[in-house]
Amino acid sequence: MPTLSPEILPLLAVFLPAMTAPTFANLQVLVTGVILAPGRRTVASALRAVGLDRGANFSKYHRFLSQAHWCSLQLSGLLLSLLIRCFVPAGGALQLIVDETIERRRGKRVAIRGLFRDAVRSTANRLTYCWGIRWLCVCLLAEVPWSRRPWALPFLLVPIHGEKTCERIKHHHRTLTQVTAIAVERVRRWQPERDLVVVGDGSYAAVPLVLHCQQLNKPVGLVSRLRLDAVLHDPPGPRPKGKRGPQPKKGARQQSLEQRLTDPNTAWQKVWVRWYGGGARQVEIATGMALWYRPGHPPAPIRWVLVRGQKAEKGHPAIQAGACFCSDPNRTPEQILTWFIARWNIEVTFEEIRAHLGFETQRHWCRPAVARATPCLFGLFSLVVVFAKVLHPKTLPLSQSDWYTKEDATFSDALAAVRRRLWGGSNYVNSPPDPDHYLIPRALWFRIQHVVCYAA
Repeated sequence: MPTLSPEILPLLAVFLPAMTAPTFANLQVLVTGVILAPGRRTVASALRAVGLDRGANFSKYHRFLSQAHWCSLQLSGLLLSLLIRCFVPAGGALQLIVDETIERRRGKRVAIRGLFRDAVRSTANRLTYCWGIRWLCVCLLAEVPWSRRPWALPFLLVPIHGEKTCERIKHHHRTLTQVTAIAVERVRRWQPERDLVVVGDGSYAAVPLVLHCQQLNKPVGLVSRLRLDAVLHDPPGPRPKGKRGPQPKKGARQQSLEQRLTDPNTAWQKVWVRWYGGGARQVEIATGMALWYRPGHPPAPIRWVLVRGQKAEKGHPAIQAGACFCSDPNRTPEQILTWFIARWNIEVTFEEIRAHLGFETQRHWCRPAVARATPCLFGLFSLVVVFAKVLHPKTLPLSQSDWYTKEDATFSDALAAVRRRLWGGSNYVNSPPDPDHYLIPRALWFRIQHVVCYAA
């Protein structure tokens, strides 16, 4: 059976305080099996990959997800600390990316399934719905040494139940922004001293969420898309002498962002920001501070950044006009825009997990296993990246060919590097030392190993 290398085992030992020694031993087997197994990522496929399909006590590995005593939240906090230790410099700020994704599941015995809009299959003219589980994913944006773009590494996954699902399972219903507020507060408890910035799309642009991030013991910066018709106000001016009544919370209403796009008096400035893929691009922006007001809530101070649309350039697509904001008005507009653009790295993570880790191929139906399997699969994505960084700190072996030159590593290369180490020579101690005595020619064996390591 392939075993964890001496470089990888200490990294996995981070989770030992959260479980018993027998459960940790089962964890090592399942992590190794899921990394090596292609196709469906079930417990049975993991056991086949490590050669335990003939084992008599196979049920203990199934009980790891359904009955073993360990907490997903505790493992998430330990995984975050491991990611910070490997990718974030001492005292550095943490940039988190939040987004939701759908795990398509139709089984009637999956209690927490619901009917949601499928964002991937829906178009502007037709809405498509699917049965499944809606997950809120929180990722740490990390710079990896073998890629020009940063990678979004998941460490926390929280289910978002629909109203009918909550009625069926007798659970209190919470909206997306409410669940996000709880997740942000949880991360703040895990990292009380570090600066935190949370980036999301327009679904997280809500005044209550902004106020929640600003009112934490150490405020968290929230960056998101801002509607062009958002109601923005000036700060309240000095109160006239002799005027009675409560102190006003907001001043005069500002010009809308949509009007600023066509107003010739808008002050535009050109700035360079980090673009997709790690390059830089010059854009035209306008910025300012305002109080964002929604009825029923106090006004929230923000800094808005308005981007003017640009035509397509050589090597760059066109830019549509839009706006984003930050709950910390003291941040620079260049930094806010750079954070918001980096949000798209989480979409790459979702695609890689589906393509190479068998996301949506789980077959568990009992409630504890369903709630644990998917977060473990997303956490495994981050663990594979950590393992690959420890094994290859500077340069990662890439799958090259004469007709395609690959400049940056992808997750398939990181997964292949870890698989190659698990299948490596340290696991074949009984093989003859002389290469001429192999039953399979060395060149053929290396080609077979390459195909196996890159199998999806």
